[in-house]
Amino acid sequence: MGQILFFSEDTTYRLKHKIALRIWIKDTAESEGFRVGDINVVICSDAYLLAINRQYLQHDTFTDIVTFDHSDREGVIAGDVFISIDRIHENATKFGVTERDELHRVIIHGILHLCGYRDKKKAEKAQMTEKEDFYLARRAF
Repeated sequence: MGQILFFSEDTTYRLKHKIALRIWIKDTAESEGFRVGDINVVICSDAYLLAINRQYLQHDTFTDIVTFDHSDREGVIAGDVFISIDRIHENATKFGVTERDELHRVIIHGILHLCGYRDKKKAEKAQMTEKEDFYLARRAF
C-alpha cells in the first residue's frame, strides 16, 4: 500500500535498523486496525523542529516530536513525523533509558497519534504511555 520513509534534516544522525523499524511500524498500525499509507519519519535537530513548531503550531518551545496527520482514507494512516534527536539524547539521560529505546518510544508515539490517540489530558497520556510500553515490548530487534 504505502511506504514508510526515513529522512535526516539538520543533523548527521543516521537511523539504524530501517527495515526492522518499517516492519514494527506496520505491525503496530495493523494491531490498531489500520493499514499504512505514506509515512515520513524525519530525524532532525532541535532548531529544525523548533522552527516547525513555531511556523505550524505557533508554539515557541522545544519538543521531541511533532506529528502531522495526512490521512485521507478510512482505515489508512499517513503523515509526517518530525523527531528532534537532540531531545531524544537529553530525554534518554533524564529518564535513564537508552537512546535507542527513547527514539523508538517517540517514533511509536507519533504512529499512535496517526492512529488517533491523543495525550493532552491525564487519562489520554496514561493510555498513550501504556500503548508505547506495549509496542516497545513487542519489538523483535
